[in-house]
Amino acid sequence: ERVVLSNCGHKLELEYPCRWVYKLIGESQESVRQAIVVVLQERECLVSLSNSSRTGKYHCLDVEVVVHSEDDRTANYEAFRCHPAITMVL
Repeated sequence: ERVVLSNCGHKLELEYPCRWVYKLIGESQESVRQAIVVVLQERECLVSLSNSSRTGKYHCLDVEVVVHSEDDRTANYEAFRCHPAITMVL
């Protein structure tokens, strides 16, 4: 499957399946890691700490996972966005 995304005049062409990185920001690293398990269940993924705020209140984790379609990619995004442990998804 091939999808072209248009965003601010830029075009990004994706061929599925492909690896996709979600940046998840939350107040607790552990809570964000638990949210990843809930959303992705048994799917194989690579999770790494990307950054922490100066005060340590917020942490950003990168989650790299293979997505199989535009719907799969969007469903993961929405599930992360709606999870109470996650403040923001990029």
